[in-house]
Amino acid sequence: MKGGVSAEQAASLIPLFALTAWERSTKHGERQNGVASKCVDGKVIVVTGAGRGIGREIALLAAAEGAKVVVNDLGGSAEGEGADVKVADQVVAEIRKAGGVAVSNGDSVADPQGAERIIKTAIDNFGRIDCVVNNAGILRDRIFHRMSAVDWDAVIKVHLYGAFYMSKAAAPYFKEQESGSFIHFTSTSGLVGNFGQANYAAAKMGIVGLSKSIALDMARFHVRSNCVSPFAWSRLIGTIPTDTPEQKARVERIQNTMTASKIAPICVFLASDLSKDVTGQIFAVRKDEIFLMSQPRPLRVAHKDGGWTPQTHRRDHAAGLQERVLSARPLAGRVQLGAVVMPVSGFETTRVVCPRTGSLGDVATVAQTWRD
Repeated sequence: MKGGVSAEQAASLIPLFALTAWERSTKHGERQNGVASKCVDGKVIVVTGAGRGIGREIALLAAAEGAKVVVNDLGGSAEGEGADVKVADQVVAEIRKAGGVAVSNGDSVADPQGAERIIKTAIDNFGRIDCVVNNAGILRDRIFHRMSAVDWDAVIKVHLYGAFYMSKAAAPYFKEQESGSFIHFTSTSGLVGNFGQANYAAAKMGIVGLSKSIALDMARFHVRSNCVSPFAWSRLIGTIPTDTPEQKARVERIQNTMTASKIAPICVFLASDLSKDVTGQIFAVRKDEIFLMSQPRPLRVAHKDGGWTPQTHRRDHAAGLQERVLSARPLAGRVQLGAVVMPVSGFETTRVVCPRTGSLGDVATVAQTWRD
């Protein structure tokens, strides 16, 4: 198209714009009379799973940046058992002590009526809702052949159903006011893969699809939807065993460097008007780094009049597929190791972090720890 860009070209520019929008806002900030303004001043933000870890840090920063916050947390265990509303109340007390505005809620995101009550808490107390942060989660790690239907359902319901229930409850308000932001937490366990987390990985990839669909369906109402994949120490990551000196040293290193507070700024950015044109994206954050994640796109196209048989697939494509897999393996000096990205040289390594032991080993060795 002369004098413009095609739809395909425009789509290819969206991820680049998403990252540059973040860079501009963090480098220069929004200033009024020479003083940095609070980027979510007056907005109402619901943060699920906000009693501990990453959710707590998001709630604290959002309040410090001027938001009125609904701190939701069931107060259960890492596997989703039990309940204690005092967990959310403690964060509210911290916010109020610092001069912020917040209320607590102890409903479960895995219950559709509970999700509606969470959103109603925002409406009843503050009169509106501007952002929903779907952060609540649990873990029930099992190697696939040992995973029960109960473990599968529990994780899917909190992560995927919870994100749907919360988003569905807020959507009518966003549609009516023609504004709003959804921030959903995904994970490299789904984006890349990990041992012993089929339930968690499936839920986290489902959340990516949900976010992209929301971004498309609600764009006409100026509603945005994005995903964040965190690299940070949290209560869930704290389930990694520390039975050896090496494991203890590794955990201490993660605790000291990959703090939950590093994840909060991009979430508050995505909740603010600074990111008004950013939607449908997947961000990852590790310490002082931010990654704009790729999204599935065709790598190669082949056409044959009349189509193929199984035999001609092998003949025509095997070499090309092998070449493509090998050429796709370099990761610019980094490689996924379980829940942590580590620097490497050359091609992608096959060494991973074992969810059961927390130790680093090759794929065959880690797989052996899960057998029988």
